[in-house]
Amino acid sequence: MSEHPHVSSEPAAGVFSLTQIRHLMRVEFSRAQRYGYPVSCIVIGCDRLGHLRDLYGYEFREAVMDDVVTLLQRATRGCDYVGRLMDDRLMAVLPHTTKAGAEASAGRILASARDLAFQPEGKPLRITISIGISHFENDNTMFFDSLVESAEEALRQASEAGGDRYVHVDPGPTKD
Repeated sequence: MSEHPHVSSEPAAGVFSLTQIRHLMRVEFSRAQRYGYPVSCIVIGCDRLGHLRDLYGYEFREAVMDDVVTLLQRATRGCDYVGRLMDDRLMAVLPHTTKAGAEASAGRILASARDLAFQPEGKPLRITISIGISHFENDNTMFFDSLVESAEEALRQASEAGGDRYVHVDPGPTKD
């Protein structure tokens, strides 16, 4: 990690707000339904970030989030959207991405996150992340909210399983 002499409260360039990323997810989901292409949603959280903030302070937490955002921006394509959710979580909307493609992306993101290096108070510290994945394909759900909720549930499962992993949760069959 580079030194972070100035921590900005402004979102990183190209990172959408909660309202914006949810709107973009809704728009992409509608397009995917209309034109019959897949779309995936991933939700990312830094493991133990609240605890690390308590130990090392707000600026350390922001430095970690900034590096994870940068990592996510590098790992996604130009047509993907990255946004910041509440509770220090991030969301990426991956249009034209199947379940297998989202899982491959998550694997690359996890591998890159393992290379992040932090040294709070001069001590080396490894940061891990957890990723929740859900996808829309072949009309497996009718509502974009189901897709987002499934990705959030997958993140919860990944975190509870010890973190440093991804979990996929299918949004479930459509209701007639």
